[in-house]
Amino acid sequence: MDNQMFCFQCEQTAGGTGCTGRAGVCGKAAAVANAEDDLTRALIGLALDNAGKTPTPDMTKLMTEGLFTTITNVCFDEAAVDALIGRINALRTGKDDGCARSGQPLKLWSADEDIRSLKSLILFGIRGMAAYAYHAAVLGRHDPEVDGFFFKALRAVGNKDAGMDALLPIVMEVGKVNLACMALLDSANTGAYGSPTPTEVPLKVEKGPFIVVTGHDLCDLKKLLEQTAGKGVNVYTHGEMLPAHAYPELKKYPQLKGNFGTAWQNQQKEFDGIPAPILYTTNCLMPPRAGYADRVFTTEVVSFPGCAHIGEDKDFSPVIEKALALGGYAQDTDFTGINGGRTVTTGFGHDAVLGLADKVIDAVKSGVLKHIFLVGGCDGARPGRNYYTEFVMQTPPDSLVLTLACGKYRFNDLDLGTVGGLPRLMDMGQCNDAYSAIKVAVALSEAFGCGVNDLPLSMVLSWYEQKAVCILLTLLYLGIRNIRLGPTLPAFISPNVLQYLADNFNIAPITTPEEDLKAILG
Repeated sequence: MDNQMFCFQCEQTAGGTGCTGRAGVCGKAAAVANAEDDLTRALIGLALDNAGKTPTPDMTKLMTEGLFTTITNVCFDEAAVDALIGRINALRTGKDDGCARSGQPLKLWSADEDIRSLKSLILFGIRGMAAYAYHAAVLGRHDPEVDGFFFKALRAVGNKDAGMDALLPIVMEVGKVNLACMALLDSANTGAYGSPTPTEVPLKVEKGPFIVVTGHDLCDLKKLLEQTAGKGVNVYTHGEMLPAHAYPELKKYPQLKGNFGTAWQNQQKEFDGIPAPILYTTNCLMPPRAGYADRVFTTEVVSFPGCAHIGEDKDFSPVIEKALALGGYAQDTDFTGINGGRTVTTGFGHDAVLGLADKVIDAVKSGVLKHIFLVGGCDGARPGRNYYTEFVMQTPPDSLVLTLACGKYRFNDLDLGTVGGLPRLMDMGQCNDAYSAIKVAVALSEAFGCGVNDLPLSMVLSWYEQKAVCILLTLLYLGIRNIRLGPTLPAFISPNVLQYLADNFNIAPITTPEEDLKAILG
């Protein structure tokens, strides 16, 4: 491993094999990437220390925070990562066992390719799961099974003698435990903010001071809304914060006005020059450009060198003061979606969709509705993602399109009309809301008395980062077959592991919209 760094955990990794130079494609410097590998070593050490023991709440908190920090596009600050490593080693009573800063990529990345592939699926899967657990923990919700599994999984990753027979069941267990974790987060969100209801969201910014919030954290948004009440400052969502408009306990704030911009990878273009501060929460973030870095505020595990950070006290006064100082636009300013739409609709969570279950079932039985597509997942900058726009535009008028996560920005402003009295396009929320899609699929299979694979349902998914990995593993754990995945297959999956997935689950890469629709619809 003579590379300055090595990282292949995201879809856009250099050359489709791995980022190895001075910085990753995401903009993360080699020193930060290696610091995050050292953080992973420290977490493995913490897990090995606790073999056969129940981890303490402090250990669980650090484990979740540490795994979340290593997700693509969360933390770009070497000092912040070093501080987290120090906290872990302090909790380990000063041990380092080779877990202190080495400044080198993990040895795991140069292991036998099949072992490396399975361990990568485990490691990247629990990184994604940690994001869900983190959001649930912020709302005071925990699951001992989930918390304990992070330690078990990392012990497997750190086991030098583990073979394929030992690792493959743990890969599937990631999917099983992630299902419980997604259910935990769903319960936490709906318990705190109510069940989402379909809501039309304008794509314009009203005149006057405003704040843009990007990322995923609904709790941060709620606190910001509380603190901006009566201040003359409006709040706009960006990226995966869009679904916040559908929650009753968030949409009740009149200053939550609409959605600004599109998906995460467009932040540098969309944020450059806006007369307002931007609050960065959690992941799916681009490094700020110099032209607007002074208007960026981070919170939670997010950190960029030189950007102001809001601490655990969650005092958003500096953000509000910056908004008032900048003043916003002098007049109402219209923006449009990627396809020219002026509004988007969100809020079709599992309660909303299952409330329409009778209509869906009647439409299928009558032949009015012949197929349901789930087209969703991560968005990204790599060419080839226009496939998803073209695919949705070509779906027949007697079909329904469910979507979720930021991949929806490729088509969520399209007007697809209705089918059987139902809107043909239903946005189910964030990637954090993937549980809704699973719950709806299972409920429909029960209503029709068949397995999920026997439904007129096809999944066409896009992936970018590690939350997509754990969702995919959950779908495989549930036995769901015939998933189409793109725009490229993960670089960390070896040919043998890929063959196993193809043989057992019929996972296939996307081709063209025309060919895939023809294959799906026969």
